[in-house]
Formats: sequence, C-alpha cells, structure tokens
Amino acid sequence: MATLDLNNISKSFGAAKVLHDINLAINDREFVVFVGPSGCGKSTLLRIIAGLEEATGGQIIIDGNDVSRADPVDRGISMVFQSYALYPHLSVFENIAFPLRVQKIADAELKERVGRAAEILQLTDKLQLKPGQLSGGQRQRVAIGRSIVRNPKVFLFDEPLSNLDAALRGDMRVELSQLHSQLNATMVYVTHDQVEAMTMADRIVVLNGGRVEQFGTPMELYHHPATKFVASFIGQPNMNLIPAKVLEAGAGDITVELDGGAKMTLPVESQGGIVGSKVEVGIRPEDVSLADEGLRVGVRVLERLGGASITYGTIGNGTRFCASLPGNAPVQEGKDMTLAVDPAACHVFDANGDVLRRQSAPALVA
Repeated sequence: MATLDLNNISKSFGAAKVLHDINLAINDREFVVFVGPSGCGKSTLLRIIAGLEEATGGQIIIDGNDVSRADPVDRGISMVFQSYALYPHLSVFENIAFPLRVQKIADAELKERVGRAAEILQLTDKLQLKPGQLSGGQRQRVAIGRSIVRNPKVFLFDEPLSNLDAALRGDMRVELSQLHSQLNATMVYVTHDQVEAMTMADRIVVLNGGRVEQFGTPMELYHHPATKFVASFIGQPNMNLIPAKVLEAGAGDITVELDGGAKMTLPVESQGGIVGSKVEVGIRPEDVSLADEGLRVGVRVLERLGGASITYGTIGNGTRFCASLPGNAPVQEGKDMTLAVDPAACHVFDANGDVLRRQSAPALVA
C-alpha cells in the first residue's frame, strides 16, 4: 500500500483558521484514527487528504509523491462517507462496480474484482439485491466494497458507523478491524467516538481546535496523556479532574491538598516554583477501590451494569467524581463511600493543562 505524510498542513476559511500546521507521518499498512470533539478539524483534514478541500498551506505526500495539487482521482485514495451514497436503482453488484465502469475496466476483470470484494465483505449472496433490501450494516459494507475494488493506496473513512445503532456499530468495528488485517491496507479513519478509536487504531491522532494534541498508540494516550484534554477525552468513563494545591515538592514527588482537604503525595517530577500553585489531579474511575480509609465520595447516581457498577458523586466542595467498581460492590445511592487511590496511577496537570511527568507508570502493552 502506501505511506502518508502531512507536512505543515493549514486551512483557513476567510479569517477563521481551522487547521494549524498539522504534521503527521502515517506508516505503510497502518490504521490511524483522527478523533476529537465536533469542530476540531478532523473531517476537514480528511477531506484535504482526499482532495475534496484545498489546503491553505502545506504538503500531502502519498507513497513519496507530492499530491497536494492533484485531483482526487489521481491521488490513489478511496473514501467511504458517513452516508452510504448508494444508487437505490442499482443492484449491489452494480453499486460496487460503478467506479470500475467509470474507468472502463474490461468485464472479466470487473467481475473478478467485484467478486473478490464481495467475498471479503460477505456480500456474495447479496449481489443481485437492491440497497433497499439490505440492513444498515450491509449497506455500509457495499459502500466499503466500492472502495476496495479501486485498489487504492490509502483508504479514508469519514465517520462511517455514525448512522448505525449501538449494537451494529460494535459488530462493524470488529469487521473493519478484520478487513484491515485482510487487506494489509493503509487506513485513515475519522470519528468523534473515542471507543471506536481505542478499539480499532494502531495509532490515534487527538485533535483539538485544529491542532494535534497528541499522536500515539491507544495505550500511550491512555497511560501517558500529554495534556489534560487528551486525558479527559481518552477513556470511558472520563477521567476525574480534581482541583488541588501543591503543598510541598521533593526531588521526585509533590504533596498536594485536594478539594475537600484530603492530602496525597504523588510521584511526579516537580518544577521550580510549583509550591503554592494550583494543579489538577487526574484519577481514572477504574483506578480506585473501596477501602476503610481514603477519599470520601458522596454517591448521587449508581449504574449497575452487571460486571461493573459505575458511581457518580461528589467530593469536597462539590467536585464531581466517578468510580468504576465491581458489579456487586456494596454501595448505595445517597450514601457515602470511601475509596483507596493508587498515587502511582494519578496524573497531575499544571495551570496550562500540561502533564507533569510521573516517576513511575504502568508498562505499555504492545
């Protein structure tokens, strides 16, 4: 397939700058996901790669060739949109074959390529049906098949699962991951759903306000977020962020007072003049456990999910706190619980939202 390099990509709409000097190097056969909140620029960046939008500045390099000014058809890419964009009057076969018809591919090769795509996508027995006779997941597979037959260098996906129900999205995530393994293809996928990003990506690009906050593997982003934004965006339920004041700073740790008065010594590298400053301590809901002593939390809402119990409550002066506990955890709405927190699992963010480096952290899973 191909490598994809983005060099100083910027985009402005009039006076509004929506992308700021994006630099990314995507490896051959890598599955990279662009994730971020609505308006962060992820779909605009994908459309620039596809040639559907023109960058204000920068270069797009595919497989070593500068395609920044090339037409979409000449870039060696294929794009799957959020809407299926199928022709309702054409059969599944003809919908998949449509780009090959446009290219005037010989019938024998056309049938062979459509048949191969249909086999990969488990659509062989659906080729004579019309889109209206298919389920949502099957229609999305037809749209993907139309991309596969073109043999592109890079596959682009613009939120392809957002129109599906939750159960079907889960199934399609598995199918897309399997498809990536089968095709050994370079894929770039846009979503606002961080669960999709975590479960499918080799590496994730977290975008915020048209800038890259962090680019790394799912486990790097989860265990080593570079900023408060990444920490709060990656992980489900979201990380708890607790206001705190630095009381002391040693050679390899700091002591903080959390909202509500609880004190913790955290193994992070201190900075000059940090004593007395305000920080935020990040605690993931899954990094706590019930205990006799520790952080006091007033439980307001309890969600029993079978294997897990998710509690939503407050600490101190009303700071929200979420905990993910075992399904049979002895907790009740309207009552307090006490949680033990592992200091080594905590994150500390300064006033600018940048993380303070930890002395120890969980090892990453390859």
